[in-house]
Amino acid sequence: MGKPADGIELHRGDERYPKTVAELANPPQTLYVRGDPGILDAPSLSIIGARKSTPYGRAIAEMAGRIAAESGVVVVSGGARGCDQAGGMGALNAGGRHVVVLGTGADVVYPSSAGRLIDHSLLQGGCVLSLEPWGTQPMKWAFPKRNQVIAALSEATFVAEAGMPSGTFSTAEAANALGRELLAAPGSIFSPESRGANYLIANGACCIADEEALEVAISRIYGTLRFSRPDARGLDGLDPNGRRMVDMLLANPMRVDDLAAALRVDPLACLQLIGDLEVHGVVERLVDGRLALSSIALHALTRLGQNG
Repeated sequence: MGKPADGIELHRGDERYPKTVAELANPPQTLYVRGDPGILDAPSLSIIGARKSTPYGRAIAEMAGRIAAESGVVVVSGGARGCDQAGGMGALNAGGRHVVVLGTGADVVYPSSAGRLIDHSLLQGGCVLSLEPWGTQPMKWAFPKRNQVIAALSEATFVAEAGMPSGTFSTAEAANALGRELLAAPGSIFSPESRGANYLIANGACCIADEEALEVAISRIYGTLRFSRPDARGLDGLDPNGRRMVDMLLANPMRVDDLAAALRVDPLACLQLIGDLEVHGVVERLVDGRLALSSIALHALTRLGQNG
């Protein structure tokens, strides 16, 4: 397959070849780009995390993308399902710019769910980048190389959510090897989906415990100030049991019978309460049947906390 009409090839030694990628021990000879290659030398934050993410992980990634965009920082991601796509869309929805680094050819949409993210990234002045020639289909060996470039492009890498073992670790390890700063959001010690992120924090990653902590970290690393803050929108109108359920799900996703026992209500009353919260978009069901707070609820709780 030939080069697409909007395709650009950057070879090592070219003026537009990103200086950060050239710092890799074995930098790629050619980068294949769609969109604006000038964005590759702009200050950027890489946002990574689990593909099989929870609403908590996606909310964290979306928050990170939004705060980066509001701070004038470009967001870089791999475009994968879950945290990557949430981080990229968070930046784009806040009016920011996004770089998608693919493990396929830059003209191949993979996964298929990344199509909207790719289109919006190009429309808003971002770019799609790949180490692989045009038309290259997904191959397992390409993704570890891709992860090194994700880490190299940015001054810092943010881990929204990661289990153990996790593919996210290859990007985190590459960031460490390059001397880039590693940021991570903590999660419940009872949640397997947060074990990896908690491990990174225990081993030296900067702990991002709330929105303000990320804003401060971005200001410190990039020397930029965030220009706006969202208004607080709370979870109004919840009865005491509804609020207790929200508090319990904030700590960890739970099953219906465990929630009923903790609330000391019968299963039918618990299901009715869950139904009300689902209708209002406060909770959602995970694929394994557990219940978790939605990203909307998590953002609302964050804003409530900031405003007392």
